[in-house]
Amino acid sequence: MEGRHLVPNPDLLAAALSHAARGWHVFPLRPDDKRPAFPDHSADDCTDRDPRCRNAGHHLGWEARATTDPDRIRRAWTARRYGIGLACGPSRLVVVDLDTPKNATTGPTGLDTLADLAARNGAGIDPTYTVTTGRGGTHLYYRHPDDGPPLRNTAGTLGPMVDTRAHGGYVVAAGSTVAGRPYVVDLDTDPAPLPGWLATLLAPAPLPPQRPVGVNLPTDRTGAYVRAAVAREVDRVTTAGKGERNRSLYIAAVALGQLVAGGALTEDNAQALLEQAGVDAGLRTAEAFRTVRSGLAAGAHRPRKVAA
Repeated sequence: MEGRHLVPNPDLLAAALSHAARGWHVFPLRPDDKRPAFPDHSADDCTDRDPRCRNAGHHLGWEARATTDPDRIRRAWTARRYGIGLACGPSRLVVVDLDTPKNATTGPTGLDTLADLAARNGAGIDPTYTVTTGRGGTHLYYRHPDDGPPLRNTAGTLGPMVDTRAHGGYVVAAGSTVAGRPYVVDLDTDPAPLPGWLATLLAPAPLPPQRPVGVNLPTDRTGAYVRAAVAREVDRVTTAGKGERNRSLYIAAVALGQLVAGGALTEDNAQALLEQAGVDAGLRTAEAFRTVRSGLAAGAHRPRKVAA
């Protein structure tokens, strides 16, 4: 069975190129599986062995690797029978995942839940690009709103059997199979704008104001050096352009991780300072936490001592 998966499939390549032509960012999934084909490790376990991570200077996950470049797509899908993952955030999509009860049980379907929500908001469910999933569920593709905060993934927020995928999430794209079951386009049309009532229900709750993080450092020459280094790395993060914030945070964490390993700064202080800088720059708290922890761990391999 595995040997069969090694043979490239021209239909998968054609489907990947078709999705990319719509402006949707795709990446390879393991053959007949939902999991990304690479990277094969998490950000916390990244050791720069993967040349893509090493060349980027930080861990490069599936979302950053997703592409619309036809040449990259051809190279990947002519090498192996990969499934097709579709990164929702870069593609400016919100996908509503409507599930069905499992194991022949009864109860409301995701479509029932969504229809009830629409009726309560005085709306209907307008036609949009639709995919039938391998298990008989439905993916409704919508355009992400141009204004307002980035929408994230949800699980059950809207009600039973309804999940959503947006920034930070992906779906298995049409043309793929999972466990031998195909994902098939049910309605091939342009994605409709995400209805306003849905956008309101999916909008993230506002974050509480961040407390300033204070660090007590000596007033001598060593303290002045560390204070300047901290200010420089925090500024690197908070002034980074869109699309560079996570990378800048990682680089800053590596730099301060060297000072932590050299004994000039505590790990807790470095983590708190950089995590706040990442959140101030627009990253999610969990994302900033993981990136800082990974960068500090990498910097610890190259301690830097500060002369008194």
